[in-house]
Amino acid sequence: MEKIRSTTICVVRRYGKTVIAGDGQVTVGHTVMKETAKKIRKLNEGRIVVGFAGSAADGLALMERLEEKLNKHRGNLLRASVELAKDWRMDKYLRRLEAVMVAADKENMLLLSGNGDVIEPDEPVLAIGSGGEYARAAALALYRNTEMSAREIVEQAMKIAGEICIYTNQNIIVEEIE
Repeated sequence: MEKIRSTTICVVRRYGKTVIAGDGQVTVGHTVMKETAKKIRKLNEGRIVVGFAGSAADGLALMERLEEKLNKHRGNLLRASVELAKDWRMDKYLRRLEAVMVAADKENMLLLSGNGDVIEPDEPVLAIGSGGEYARAAALALYRNTEMSAREIVEQAMKIAGEICIYTNQNIIVEEIE
């Protein structure tokens, strides 16, 4: 099976709002297989936004596990993320998952990986996936040098990533929390 490439996810927090966006492209080899995939969700009754890059089944499984941890830890994103990262690193089944995830609420913004990483960025800007580096660079430049809202930054960063990365398209879904 050819390598599946997909996804650019970008999240920014500014002026009391946290906004996440994900593109809709799924690429198998040199072919776009889907243009409208949804790779972001709201969890914990809309208080947390998450997005994943990598295998869709693996990303959705991780979202479900994070939601279970959030329920167990009363919506505490940091605690739930650390517990998920521990499980992800130690569990035989979870270790095989090929995905990376970002999760954010009003106060926290985290990158989670199967290596046990729970990383909070220095600035409230994160991006993952095939076009993640392009989206993050664009979002940081806009964050540092403009007064744009979080939504405007995310939308522009995703547009720029879509213009550069062949695995990212312009079919962007945006979710916002306050």
